[in-house]
Amino acid sequence: MTLPRFRSRDLLVETKSDLSPVTDADRAAERRLRERIGLDRPGEGVLGEEEGDDGSSARWIVDPIDGTRNFSRGLPVWATLIALERDGEVVCGVVSAPALGRRWWAARGEGAFADGEAIRVSGIDELERASVSCSYGRDLARLEPMTWHARGLGDFWQHMLVAEGALDAAVDSRLSLWDYAAVEPIVTEAGGQFGPMGEQWLSSNGLLHDAVVAALTS
Repeated sequence: MTLPRFRSRDLLVETKSDLSPVTDADRAAERRLRERIGLDRPGEGVLGEEEGDDGSSARWIVDPIDGTRNFSRGLPVWATLIALERDGEVVCGVVSAPALGRRWWAARGEGAFADGEAIRVSGIDELERASVSCSYGRDLARLEPMTWHARGLGDFWQHMLVAEGALDAAVDSRLSLWDYAAVEPIVTEAGGQFGPMGEQWLSSNGLLHDAVVAALTS
């Protein structure tokens, strides 16, 4: 549903009350997921970015398009994020990025995968040999002199690159539950670490987690 609307000339883009953009594709994708879950998973609810939470103890957490700004401007870095939460614990997650031709997924205790192949975080254990990504320019400016390579890639993609071992750490901005619920099990099942760092979020290969926190908070 999302890919045919990508770079469409009649894409409808609106501004929500929090000043973030939303497109007709965001709304349509979440609506379709809610309908499908209602049919196939009776008794399980949905928490979605666009239509809120229906209050179920077992629920699917949905971000229909993570990276809506990219999507609305024709940049291919966007994805649908879907996670299943039972009794407060996320048990599986899927990140599907059709414009990149990639899909990642993981379930607790079963490993992490990209397009059917098992993935694993890197073994880099020194910050000066690390490749990192940061959403905020100020973090990028602090880490760039300390690392081998630093860039701002943003959104879900930087965390999936950590899970694949292409990046060693990624520093994100303040996130909502639907932004990270599907990402966290993929990173951790790939052997990495993911969690809050003050108001920000950090994924890493685990070996560099403390070093990145120290570099940005000292």
